[in-house]
Amino acid sequence: MKRGQEIKKSIVVNKKTRCNGHDLNGMFNAATRLLERNAQSINALNVFPVPDGDTGINMLLTMRAAIDEASRNDNGSATVVAQAIARGSLMGARGNSGVILSQIFRGLAHGLDGKRTFTAPDFANALAQSADFAYKGVTKPVEGTILTVIREAAAAAQAKSSSNNTDMLSVMETVVEEAKASVARTPTLLPVLRQAGVVDAGGQGLYVVFEGALRYLRGETEEAEPVETAPPEATPIITAPKPPENVQYGYCTEFLLHGKGLDPEGIREKLTTLGESVLVVGDEAMIRVHLHTFDPGTALSYASALGTLQQVKVENMDDQHQDFLAAKLQQPIGNVSTIAVASGEGLIQVFYSVGATIVVSGGQTMNPSVQELLQAVESVYSDRVIILPNNANIVMAARQVPELTKKQVEVVHTETIPQGIAALLVFNYEADLETNVAAMKTAISTVHSGEVTTAVRSMSLDGMTVKEGQAIAFLDGELVVADDSMPQVVHKLLDRVDVEKAGLVTIYYGADTEQAEAERIGESVREKYPALEVEVVAGEQPYYNYIISVE
Repeated sequence: MKRGQEIKKSIVVNKKTRCNGHDLNGMFNAATRLLERNAQSINALNVFPVPDGDTGINMLLTMRAAIDEASRNDNGSATVVAQAIARGSLMGARGNSGVILSQIFRGLAHGLDGKRTFTAPDFANALAQSADFAYKGVTKPVEGTILTVIREAAAAAQAKSSSNNTDMLSVMETVVEEAKASVARTPTLLPVLRQAGVVDAGGQGLYVVFEGALRYLRGETEEAEPVETAPPEATPIITAPKPPENVQYGYCTEFLLHGKGLDPEGIREKLTTLGESVLVVGDEAMIRVHLHTFDPGTALSYASALGTLQQVKVENMDDQHQDFLAAKLQQPIGNVSTIAVASGEGLIQVFYSVGATIVVSGGQTMNPSVQELLQAVESVYSDRVIILPNNANIVMAARQVPELTKKQVEVVHTETIPQGIAALLVFNYEADLETNVAAMKTAISTVHSGEVTTAVRSMSLDGMTVKEGQAIAFLDGELVVADDSMPQVVHKLLDRVDVEKAGLVTIYYGADTEQAEAERIGESVREKYPALEVEVVAGEQPYYNYIISVE
């Protein structure tokens, strides 16, 4: 869509040589609005053709948390607003992209420290610190990612600001121009992007953020609803401290809407009249919706008149809150507590059954924020806590938690559901934190994890050709199989593992998978490997038809 189709704008160019906190807040609000309209296209830049790209949504929710904090603390001081943005983005950070974005804002705040107003050179120097903080926040920095984009954009800003009488507008134009070019170069630096035919999603998201800030400085006004400053929650299982007894929560309502000629802006405007914490991202063909409402039926009826609903989930948050309080009272007082992340009612129950103290709702999409993980840590009785992220895109957020609490917190690097379950199976309530962590690390090294889903686009990667609509499988994070038959994909996946030396294969089937199909696959695996113990469990996880554990 061309910009002229996106917005009706009036431009009053103001070549400021000095900006204050109100300007910084305005830049971030404009950036968030633009990111909201581009979240779905950023999601689509996933390297693998899986139906759960979430970089755009994670960056959007992180930005919303940042502007919520900034708007509540905007006294006109650049220092105060920048610190609020850094604090809000850290607590609201979701996924790797959100955590890196929060580190970028942390560097910006550090660079603007002590400044009620700032000049273009000040801003350029602060961006340079943003790049430093971002690189330091990643254990193994990789070029061709958002890290490259912030570094190159910051360098361009410093070069531009070195000239005399440089204004903020001209520096930001340089930042946007360089960020756009840097994103375009990411496939030349990261072969996996080149093979997949995409640019880096996180880098694209950062470019959109800069572009939104530039629009504010240009004085572009948009005829659109004000941005919602309350960051929507991903149906967290962890709640805030107990409110007054007469407080009601309503229903957390989520769904996918498929149709033709859908109007995300109009749908968002309508849903804001029906509830709170409204998130609407998507395009004319598919929209993801999340809202908190006391009348989910009205919201679903409205949406169903526009198209077809899928993945509908309505949860009573009052019941969730009471269940949580009851669970807290029943928590065993032990030396160490465990917090696991999982999505899907079946998987959540599995984690509780193998000893998790608390399960935070989340997974491959709608990753839990740093704040939600921190709330989980603070809610348990013990002062020693182990976090099992169970997803590679949640590990970075989990690693921020130890610095935010007085409790002793260890993050065991579990990247899959099977690894998390294996870790809990060796957990010993009577052992100390260090002993349990060591045992868990050993346990996860003995498990192979398989994931089976449906390709959402055609592509070629590492010599493998995948067609849209085919069943595809990942083994320990690597794409290994593509086939038209879902059962065949499961068998080919198991052929990649020396299952005859394994003792147990557990097949967790997803929310969109028929139990009968899962049972047939389980029986065929038993027939092929008669010495192997095979379990079929309703995981009810979204997006992935099967999650398979081989141990």
